[in-house]
Amino acid sequence: MPRTLLLVRHAKASRDDPDLADRDRPLNKRGVRDAAAMARRVAQRGDRPDVIITSPALRARRTAEAMAAALGMMPESLVLDPRVYDAEADDLLDVVRALDPRLERVMLVGHHPGMTDLATLLTGADIAKLPTCGIAELSLEGGAWSQAGEGASTLAGLDSPKDHAP
Repeated sequence: MPRTLLLVRHAKASRDDPDLADRDRPLNKRGVRDAAAMARRVAQRGDRPDVIITSPALRARRTAEAMAAALGMMPESLVLDPRVYDAEADDLLDVVRALDPRLERVMLVGHHPGMTDLATLLTGADIAKLPTCGIAELSLEGGAWSQAGEGASTLAGLDSPKDHAP
């Protein structure tokens, strides 16, 4: 059975306070709006993951929380993983390979360029840049998270807030 991995780049973050540590940057108004809208779209498609794993950075956490709320997920379904913050594709791949084999659908919320690079690594697709609050849906063909690797997934879809702009 193929596994589904939803790779989400956090929504647009604020740069209003230059003294704020990078990890503490909140979402800006557009980010809050986009996170809610994309979460509703995920919910409408019925793409509810078994778990959401997120970077502990505030902007990623708020994006993940919007997803969890729209999907009606329990708080324990949201897992903060410090390995996701500022991670490169290989580091994120280690997170994926270590996933519980009982999980069928997982959402991973992180940062650029790691999320884009992971999607490209896993699928071989030419993804220039996953936009803020963009979602790449991947189908892992091997059926086991531990088998995730270069070209082992199919890109089932890409979605972003700009795809649905009025």
